[in-house]
Amino acid sequence: MSSPTALPVDWSAAAITKRRDTFYAASQSKFVPFAEPIIFKRGSMQYLWDVDDRKYIDLLGMNVCISVGHSHPVVVAAAMQQAQDLTHCTTMFYHPVPAHLAEELAATLPDSDDWVVHFTNSGAEAIDLAMTMARGYTGNLDLLALRTAYHGPTAAAQSVTGIAGWRHAGLPGNVAFVADPNQYRGIFGEGTEPYLDEIDRTIATSTTGRIAGMLIESIQGYGGVVEMPPGYLAGAAERVRAAGGLYIADEVQSGFGRTGEHFWGFQAHDVVPDIIVCAKGMGNGFPIAAVIARKQVAQPMAEKFMFHTYGANPTSCAAARAVLQVIREENLQDNAQRVGSALLERLQQLQSRHQSIGDVRGRGLMLAIELVENRQSKAPDKTVAAAVFEKCREQGLILSKSGPGQSCLRMVPPLCLSMDDVDIVGDKLDAAFASL
Repeated sequence: MSSPTALPVDWSAAAITKRRDTFYAASQSKFVPFAEPIIFKRGSMQYLWDVDDRKYIDLLGMNVCISVGHSHPVVVAAAMQQAQDLTHCTTMFYHPVPAHLAEELAATLPDSDDWVVHFTNSGAEAIDLAMTMARGYTGNLDLLALRTAYHGPTAAAQSVTGIAGWRHAGLPGNVAFVADPNQYRGIFGEGTEPYLDEIDRTIATSTTGRIAGMLIESIQGYGGVVEMPPGYLAGAAERVRAAGGLYIADEVQSGFGRTGEHFWGFQAHDVVPDIIVCAKGMGNGFPIAAVIARKQVAQPMAEKFMFHTYGANPTSCAAARAVLQVIREENLQDNAQRVGSALLERLQQLQSRHQSIGDVRGRGLMLAIELVENRQSKAPDKTVAAAVFEKCREQGLILSKSGPGQSCLRMVPPLCLSMDDVDIVGDKLDAAFASL
């Protein structure tokens, strides 16, 4: 076979911008955070380089997708080897790599033989499937979600997303929202019980009284890195199950060792879900997601077809297996705990220096700074958040604006972020705030 002709790639900013503006749909225009476009050309572990070869520390992990590091050699090698042997194999046929991955995911949970896995292409598709699975198993339609939850952009996933900026017209129904147990700005203040009581009230007043389940992120991602308080997940699961429903854990952002102390975020709360949704860092940039469910919960779907074209793609599954291997062999979960704790301490020091910082929070390498107009009113300050965000770019830091009002700066870097990076990040954040 002769060598293929290399396809041209124009890396100039003007050309890329013109093509995007001409050929990208308007629906893709909002998700561009910087005032001026940024074009990345390569990455290695926790670092990125743009087309001008300027180096950045990636505190975003490409939207939490890069878990063990950009272009991690072990992950790349596993994917390349599989792609050379067989790039894709539909689930109509059997292949060992997805089967191995399913077994290895189940092994991260208690009673591993009691869990089964369905692979999908993306986290949003996995949320859709989890909703269908819960409704099919329970025979109920109503679902609960938190008011500032984000679960994905598909129609079904949007219907359980409580952030207005992510919701489009024509969403399906049978969803009721409950108040977030946000310990910084929740409507009931600090504590857990008032928010659990709200679940009971919502079930009694906004549903049929029998529900299919409740979707909860153990730490909200796009919602502003809001961790569920002690007792909330277990209490919510108890109330949901009493109403005939299932506890669905959205671990798309908080799974795979990101929180440091545990592999899954919910494990910090002494509760086990009925269904778990995972994606993003699972593939370290390769598209893959999964629903992990109790066998009896998944069983009713056996009578009808359910198919995701690339869901069990062996190349992506090979990459995901390598991710699990790297997390284990490079002790990245422990690294997330140590480095995340040190970075959180630096953020707390920043809070003492800059009055615009109302709150800093998070666990492991899932952290956030919330910007406010003043600390007494706690009024979200979207303007200052946007200004600091742009200044961070000038300092060589990539992070994201988050939260319902875009007033939070979210940090979810690759789990290989090092202790050497902590002081650099802290100093650069300090400079970004001081330059306003």
